[in-house]
Amino acid sequence: MLRKIGGLGIVSVTVAIAILAVIWQILYNSGVGMTKEIGIQDLPAADYASVPVAVIDDAVEMASELVGNSQEKLQKLVDQMLATYEESRNSDVVVFFNSGGWGWSRTDETPGWNSILDGIRSELVSLGYHPVVLNYRRTSSGVMGAIREFFEAVRRYPNRSKDLAWRVEFLTRNIPDLRVIVAGESTGTVISDKTMGLLKDDPRVYSIQTGTPFWHKPSELDRTLLMNDNGQGIDTFSHGHIPTMVWATVKSWFGLTSPDENPGDILSWLKAPGHDYSWQYPGVSSEVIKFLKGNFGEKDSD
Repeated sequence: MLRKIGGLGIVSVTVAIAILAVIWQILYNSGVGMTKEIGIQDLPAADYASVPVAVIDDAVEMASELVGNSQEKLQKLVDQMLATYEESRNSDVVVFFNSGGWGWSRTDETPGWNSILDGIRSELVSLGYHPVVLNYRRTSSGVMGAIREFFEAVRRYPNRSKDLAWRVEFLTRNIPDLRVIVAGESTGTVISDKTMGLLKDDPRVYSIQTGTPFWHKPSELDRTLLMNDNGQGIDTFSHGHIPTMVWATVKSWFGLTSPDENPGDILSWLKAPGHDYSWQYPGVSSEVIKFLKGNFGEKDSD
């Protein structure tokens, strides 16, 4: 058999097996087991003494279903869930934000959506609510994180959407009357949409999304505000205008972009005119305000 394959064939088979092994490891490790770099960011460590025993037990039970038998992953996830609970327990609205791109950016690294989150927070406060904004970082930075993100994205984020949905459900189960907004931009809208599908029967969960990738067709639009237009011009990425994106990218490489052109980019180097959302655009802020007033309204004073 080996003689028939030949030396070059043996090398090819060996390389193929090695590649498949690497892919299998990536897929195996791209599951819901969270590391310190993935999940809800910038929270202080959980104070177990201040958390009700029933809440701790619920966190352990839910986390064990997500991560399986790994005690290290279980402890990390439980710690995160309880830290999120402590951050949210005195609030009545929690906003989970999913960034675009590779999914490792924090809110302060996405200036457009940072302004939208500030606007959402301000509007909710004016309506009498006490909101908190949490950043859901779905990928660790670096080459391996990008590879894991690629394979997860190809499969339409089955693991990340399940992980986020369970985190949301954990909060709504343990904090009475809490409402949640699952927010996302660009590729983050795919996770937001899939998460809303998993939580479609929970009337306390909402979603605000901007710039859906053209290859994804949203399926869960109940209690969802989806904006694929910033009011300044069409989003070429959401509408699949590939030639326009390619031409805009080429022009930017040669410094031919005019200052009055509609901005927008993907992964910082591929230009996508119109793929740009900010609170300063009336077409964005007015839609968000209308959505919040229509679904939340003014809170009755306690």
